[in-house]
Amino acid sequence: MSQTLSSTPRTHLTRHRERGSDERAELLAIIREALVCHVGIVRSGEPVVLPAIHAVDPDGPDEGGTLYLHGSVAAPWLMQAPGQTVCATFTLIDAVVVARVAFSHSMNYRSAVVYGAARRVDDPVERDRALRLIVDHIVPGRSATLRTNTRKELAATAVVAIPLGDASVKARVGGPKDEPEDVATGTWAGVVPLTVRAGAVEPDHDGGVPDAVPDDVLRRLADWGGTPAAG
Repeated sequence: MSQTLSSTPRTHLTRHRERGSDERAELLAIIREALVCHVGIVRSGEPVVLPAIHAVDPDGPDEGGTLYLHGSVAAPWLMQAPGQTVCATFTLIDAVVVARVAFSHSMNYRSAVVYGAARRVDDPVERDRALRLIVDHIVPGRSATLRTNTRKELAATAVVAIPLGDASVKARVGGPKDEPEDVATGTWAGVVPLTVRAGAVEPDHDGGVPDAVPDDVLRRLADWGGTPAAG
C-alpha cells in the first residue's frame, strides 16, 4: 500500500498549499488522536454535519484502508449514509496564535479531510472488529476486557465504513505572521499552547466496583496527563 496520499480534485489544496502533507502516516496519526470526527452527508436534499466516534483500520478492506463510524440504527443520517459519498473531517487544535493585528490572529492546528462512498458493514467478523476498534480508539486495549456484545446490542447499532483513499492533510505551526511595520509597534504577540487534559477519575461504585483503576484506563490517563482518582 502506498505510503503517500494522492491529490484529487476534491482533496487538492487551493490555499496555503505549503501547509499540506502527502504523508499517509500523518493522516493516520491525526485520525487516531482525534476523539471525534464530523461527518457531512446530504439527507433529504439538505446538508447535515454531525459528530461521530470513529476508528481507523489502516489495513481495512477499502481503498487506502478503512474509517469506521458507528451509531444507533435510529439515527437517520447514519442509515442514509451507505450508498452516497460522505465527507469526514478531523481537527486538532494545538495553540491559539495571538498576533499584533486582527488579520493575523490564527490557530496552530492539524487537520484531515476524507471523502468516500460509505458502505454499511454487515459481515459479522468485520462488524465485530470495527466495534472493538471503536472502543479501543477511546481507551486502547479496553475491548479485550469486556463481554461479547449481545444480539440486542448489535441489532441496535449500525456500522458504516468509508475508504481512506481520497484524503488530505493540512497543518499550521509557528507564531504570528505580522508585517514588519506591525511588529515595530511593540504590541504583544505570542502563542498560547492548548492540549487535552484529563481530570481526576471518578469510579462508578454501582455493583461494588473497586476503587482501583484498571491498567487500560491508567495508560489512557497517562496520555492525557490525568490522575487515577479524585480526592
